[in-house]
Amino acid sequence: MHRSLSPWWLAAWLTVAGSVHAEEALIQARTLVVDPHLDTVQAQGEILAARRYGTFWSTGDAALARAALAPDFMDRTLPPGRAQGLPGPLAASEGFRQAVPDLRCEIEQMIVAGDRVVSHLRFTGHFSGRFQGRQGQGQAVNFIATDIYRVQDGRIAENWHLEDNLTLLQQMGLVAL
Repeated sequence: MHRSLSPWWLAAWLTVAGSVHAEEALIQARTLVVDPHLDTVQAQGEILAARRYGTFWSTGDAALARAALAPDFMDRTLPPGRAQGLPGPLAASEGFRQAVPDLRCEIEQMIVAGDRVVSHLRFTGHFSGRFQGRQGQGQAVNFIATDIYRVQDGRIAENWHLEDNLTLLQQMGLVAL
């Protein structure tokens, strides 16, 4: 099937496909709900941005974050000490991968409506690295996060997110059960 690509779509696609991943290599949502009134091209662009960002969290591949996030990306629930914009997620991923080197992310559900995408993510791996001065002993981690993205021109312009950090810290042995 042939489809014409608008300039933003082509630029975003070439950024990833030409250097790192083809669209098929990105993680898929287990459940995908799309507003039937949404323009197909717009929906595809929003889904692609969310899949790229989910795959970034699963792989740590910075090129995917650069392709998924708008140049003026804003984290609207910025944790203390995290840099705003693209540097924030890049540093967070790198730091978390030091603690959980085999970190994987799955998109449990994705809901696409208007210019918003809600992604329900599941993170898994083993705490075998270092975090907050503690060395992991290979403890399994399995926790969820929910992100709300505002997508503009096929890239995530804003993100509101909530992670189940209590579960994560309990599984790592950093907080008592």
